[in-house]
Amino acid sequence: MIAAYGVANLLQSVAATRTTLHHTFDPGLLLRLAGHRSYLVGLTCQMLGFVLAFLARRDLPLFLVQASVAAGLGVTAVLGVLLLKWRLPAAEVVLLVLLLAGITALVLAAKPAPSRQLGTAGVVGLVVALGVIGALGFPAVRLHGVPGSVALGALAGLAFSAAAVAARPLASVHSFEAFLRDPLLYLLIVHSIVGQLLLGLAMQRGSTTAAVAAMDAAGAVPAAIVGLLLLGDRIWPGREWLAAVGFLITLAAVLGLTRYAEPQHQHTLLPSQRELPHRRDRERRSGSRAALPAGPAPGLPRSTTPGRRRSTSVVPLPRR
Repeated sequence: MIAAYGVANLLQSVAATRTTLHHTFDPGLLLRLAGHRSYLVGLTCQMLGFVLAFLARRDLPLFLVQASVAAGLGVTAVLGVLLLKWRLPAAEVVLLVLLLAGITALVLAAKPAPSRQLGTAGVVGLVVALGVIGALGFPAVRLHGVPGSVALGALAGLAFSAAAVAARPLASVHSFEAFLRDPLLYLLIVHSIVGQLLLGLAMQRGSTTAAVAAMDAAGAVPAAIVGLLLLGDRIWPGREWLAAVGFLITLAAVLGLTRYAEPQHQHTLLPSQRELPHRRDRERRSGSRAALPAGPAPGLPRSTTPGRRRSTSVVPLPRR
């Protein structure tokens, strides 16, 4: 699961930066991303990771499974350095090592156990969470750079966290007919689609590590709390301190990655697009409106028609 998610993050981030930058909460982004082979391969890897995570949630507590998903970020970073020549700051390397240590502590502390059922109140809570995440997505999509990656990645993490909460009791259903009739299945699908859209938007902002780290941090805490309080997640007796330390280290590492992450890639701009902001900045500093003459270029006759007076009006450039 960790390896599959790590490869998926890398391939999807490459496709996201090759797609037109979106400034709206537009589901059409998923269709545009599907036009890239790297995104389809990454999506296949993500589906494989999702299936393996679903099977793991049948017996393992959510605090372990969700924290292990975060370890895929380490795989993404290593592959990015080796294949795409990413440059990771020293602080980011240290945080990735801490992330591995936190996951190891959680593995040693988690006790396998089947899940309890969520109940009607839990289903209603997942529906409300879907509406809240969708509503917050509209203002978050207007942010740019690393702040945009963090905000959208965090919302994606909340959506995937809700999907994980739905998956834990759903994985314990023994009948295929009951599996298809369970409303948790459809909440799982919808939350996953919304999370995938938010993650694609987050990766377009330029920092894959910030987007994925924010997603993992926001997704780990709610799922862990719900799992321990409502779904019967367990810890080996006497290892509660190890679980607490491991979870805090993991959470601190992924939060730190959102702080120190730097953009690994940017959308390519045409020369005219790169020049326009600089021209507007010069115009604003000078306090005057730049103007272009409407007449012919210097050195050419101003008019070829006798007796006609040539206009010398100017056409102002648009203001920002």
